[in-house]
Amino acid sequence: MTLPIIAVVGRPNVGKSTFVNRMIQAQDAIVHAASGVTRDRSYHRTDWNGREFMLVDTGGIEFSTDDAFGDSIRDQAVVAAREADVVVFLVDGSVGVAAGDEEVAALLRRQKTPVFLAVNKLDTPGREDAIHEFWNLGLGQPWPVSALHGHGSGDLLDALVEALPDAEPAEEEEAIGVAIIGKPNAGKSSLYNKLLGNERAIVSEVAGTTRDAIDTMLMSGDTAFRLVDTAGLRRKSQIEESVEYYGFVRAMRAIDRADVAVLVIDAASGVTDQDQRVARFAEERGCGIVIALNKWDLVETPEEKIDLVARLPEKLGFVGFAPVVRVSALKGTGVHKLLPMVAAVYEAYCKTIPTSALNRMLTDLRASGHTISKGGKMLRLQYATQTGNKPPVFTFFANHPRMVDANYERYMENRLRESFDLVGTPVRLKFRQKG
Repeated sequence: MTLPIIAVVGRPNVGKSTFVNRMIQAQDAIVHAASGVTRDRSYHRTDWNGREFMLVDTGGIEFSTDDAFGDSIRDQAVVAAREADVVVFLVDGSVGVAAGDEEVAALLRRQKTPVFLAVNKLDTPGREDAIHEFWNLGLGQPWPVSALHGHGSGDLLDALVEALPDAEPAEEEEAIGVAIIGKPNAGKSSLYNKLLGNERAIVSEVAGTTRDAIDTMLMSGDTAFRLVDTAGLRRKSQIEESVEYYGFVRAMRAIDRADVAVLVIDAASGVTDQDQRVARFAEERGCGIVIALNKWDLVETPEEKIDLVARLPEKLGFVGFAPVVRVSALKGTGVHKLLPMVAAVYEAYCKTIPTSALNRMLTDLRASGHTISKGGKMLRLQYATQTGNKPPVFTFFANHPRMVDANYERYMENRLRESFDLVGTPVRLKFRQKG
């Protein structure tokens, strides 16, 4: 089902993110007193009275600003308004009509999209007379609302839903959820944009530019991907501003929603402690993993390239199952290899291995004689079956499961990977007493 889109636009600090959270009854959009917190478009699937639609939160539109991101933020908001079926233009009723409101209104009047003028921050019932001056914006009836308390939101939603076009039916396709993760300034947004072929996310040299996770659907051949560009992950001790903290939480949520995480590493800087930490986040949460060595073109000599790849097992041995793709997001080299690799990892992530095949593997292992013995007891694995996937989970029934140590568990994982193509996916092993 192709859902209709409602975009929320307006000046900074008029309460757009609070309004979006009120509409979707969740705390998905970042709310903060500082202007410019919402930089990219963020999409939220929601419904009202059984009618589903996408609600788009945007950055504040400013035409005169000293913010280095000002032009990009404005452009993203304008694109969102053009994409939308209906636009909500949010203004601040507590301060009246501002010069910036008039400029945004002039921009919206030139579009054919239906525009609803919502006058926010009318938190005290009975102040509806404050909306009268907003008729001067030339956008028709002003709607009094309080995003904070919910006053007027139901009436506005009724009108918005009525103005939406009918949803276009389409075949439901399973999309591979892909979280693009990594430490700040590793080139995640540049890679994201190169994959999409357009400026979907704001790209900047400033670490932490992307604070919200942004989902975008992408078709590559016959395969659908849902891409999530996440906030750069950094150590909690370095997260000083509450805004960046919420971006960190949003990135964790993105990893939780993903099937495969693309770990973007700045090859010019080498693998850092932060890269290791981010990789562990993804592995612990059970994501398939692909490592993208970005900025590969900036590694100057063949010797440096060989050394960097050789050091990966030392630095990222705990995700040694992850395939490595060398890319330059800026130049586009190697990027075409990334989605096919993600698809291969997803296939392994979803794989179901027949019980008969697992037990043939056990028979071969028993013939090799490799086992554990302690205190006169010997470990015997008697039976194996797969008990889960996404990621694959294997349960082994044994005579003395408590004898299994970390080394033997790694040995069994390696045998599974050798016997069955489990590229890029974590593997979970359980050992149980038979009967």
